[in-house]
Amino acid sequence: MAIQHAISGQPVGVMPIANASRLRQSEAIFKTNELEVMRLVLPKGKSMPAHKVAGDITVQCLEGSIEFTSDGATQVLVAGEMLYLAGGVPHSLTGIEDALALVHIVLRK
Repeated sequence: MAIQHAISGQPVGVMPIANASRLRQSEAIFKTNELEVMRLVLPKGKSMPAHKVAGDITVQCLEGSIEFTSDGATQVLVAGEMLYLAGGVPHSLTGIEDALALVHIVLRK
């Protein structure tokens, strides 16, 4: 079954809804030729190993807290905080507590 992405002009909820299991899994909200937006769910203790993407990214913590490591520095993002990272920079993330983030990736070929 194909992932259902949002279409242009369609409102999309990004915040979790209590007991809504579909919002407790990471998922792409939409993807165009130039931009991808995803809802990232990081349970407490779960890590996303070091990786990099070609384009710039933002990570906006909506719920919980996330340990974000890049350029040899580790920072903590809490609900309401956002981080910008230039394209090509290796980074990793770990859920300090159950966390939900909105991630924007500028796609470069």
